[in-house]
Amino acid sequence: MKSFLFAFLFLNVWFFPTPTPPQIFKTSLTLTVRDESGNTVEGASVKLFEKKDDYTKEVNAVEEATTDAKGIVRFKKLKPIAYFILCRKGDKDNTGGGEETKLEDGKFNKATIVIQ
Repeated sequence: MKSFLFAFLFLNVWFFPTPTPPQIFKTSLTLTVRDESGNTVEGASVKLFEKKDDYTKEVNAVEEATTDAKGIVRFKKLKPIAYFILCRKGDKDNTGGGEETKLEDGKFNKATIVIQ
């Protein structure tokens, strides 16, 4: 009887695995843009690139947004990969910093970018 029960449980797990629970949170990124003095920057243009070459040439941005009054921009439903981030307002930007941020899957990722 014990061997029958063991075989039943083994086959049940093997042929009918429990489904993985749905992911509750989508991968997102919240960026705070600051100037060299540490003040938040409203109205800064923020672009995300998947490839460093695209970042360098400033082409094929996968997402674009502008910071709000608190210097914050949010990107939702992103792939959990590394992104190259370009921020610019007027003559200030983060080029040369080569900002690269690796996102964790299913997390609310956060980063701060300094432009100068």
